[in-house]
Amino acid sequence: MPLYAGVAVLFGLFFLGVPVFAAFFGFNIFAALMLMGPQMLSIFPASILDTSTTSELVTVPLFILLGELLFRSGSITILFNAVDDIVGRVRGRQYVIVVLISVLLGALSGSAVAVAAMLGRTVMAEGMARGGDKHLLAGLVLGGACLAPVIPPSFLVVLIGMLSGTSISALLAAGVLPGLVAGALFFLYVQAVLWRDPSRDTQRDTGRPKGSALRAVLSLLPFSIVIFAVLGLILLGIATPNESAACGVFGALAVAAIYRKLSLSMIIDSLRGTVLLSSMILLIMAASKILTQLMAFSGLTSQLVSALAGLTLPPVAVLILLMLIPFVLCMFLDQIALMLILIPIYTPLVGTFGFDPMMFWTLFLLNLTLGAITPPFGYALFALGAASPAELTLRDTYLAALPFIGLIIVTLVLVWACPPLTAWLPSLL
Repeated sequence: MPLYAGVAVLFGLFFLGVPVFAAFFGFNIFAALMLMGPQMLSIFPASILDTSTTSELVTVPLFILLGELLFRSGSITILFNAVDDIVGRVRGRQYVIVVLISVLLGALSGSAVAVAAMLGRTVMAEGMARGGDKHLLAGLVLGGACLAPVIPPSFLVVLIGMLSGTSISALLAAGVLPGLVAGALFFLYVQAVLWRDPSRDTQRDTGRPKGSALRAVLSLLPFSIVIFAVLGLILLGIATPNESAACGVFGALAVAAIYRKLSLSMIIDSLRGTVLLSSMILLIMAASKILTQLMAFSGLTSQLVSALAGLTLPPVAVLILLMLIPFVLCMFLDQIALMLILIPIYTPLVGTFGFDPMMFWTLFLLNLTLGAITPPFGYALFALGAASPAELTLRDTYLAALPFIGLIIVTLVLVWACPPLTAWLPSLL
């Protein structure tokens, strides 16, 4: 019972806004003292050292640095203008731009909140300036934010692979097709909405001179350097995730240089942001390793596995239950915090119930991002509200999210019903 009380205190600290690493370490100290007394604290130094010297974790700061360089160099503005020129005069042009940029940004950043804020500041504002419907634009931005952690590169995928013992390269590849399927569903939804209500397709001329589609395609070619360096090298078997992430960083520097955006101050700001975020994640990972050891020592993990395995439920019902938990909790808790709590519990269940690891962990990641855009507490909603034009109220954001929550759920069902979506690309490795 004391351990269960400690878990309740841990969730309470999260709700109060205590930093994740501080809450985890506080809980670990409490649990260690309750289980065996002060001598149990001896596992802390060894776990911290083991985590800080794990070579696979090098991928995390490299992916974060990649995203920082692309955002801070202003390359995203060039990306927006190029996609605008390529799309041309099609129905729902400003909405199609949002869908395409969401998929592209998903391939260049692993943070749902960062993508929601970036799209809110740029694409959302531009779409509304062109007379676009604010609810449809906001929904597309939130849907695009869901794609960011799923389409590689994504440091959340690296954390899942590390914590679950699953191949990181395979998990990175497994998210590509589900992300593209979700993007296609967004596009079809936009076309259906505009077919029913053509008045929502109002477009105003912003005065920016249009460039040729060929020139726009050529301006996008530098981004292919980053995508190939990260994903292409992995799929071809040339590089490990660590090596491909490092190549991606050099690719981001090359992109900034090609666009004449490379500067010493930009690099310093990117490194500063990377160090702060990476340090926090490393501390959280160390706390998670200690938590996993404490759970195993207390028998809590084996008890939970036995309890679920003893349920007279078909595997599909168990899968739905396991997916509902992160979906609900991620409305209230940070994604990383929830991953560190649930993955050590879920890992033995994947083998017990015979779930395909690629399918299961892709569904798990989609659920984490889905919870982040679900009212009333999804934190990506507040990121969009803070970054978007003032006329977008919180109520507007809530209403905009609902259709795209349904589309992501459809994607989840398709991933479950069609295993090749997550199995085909990893099978090429």
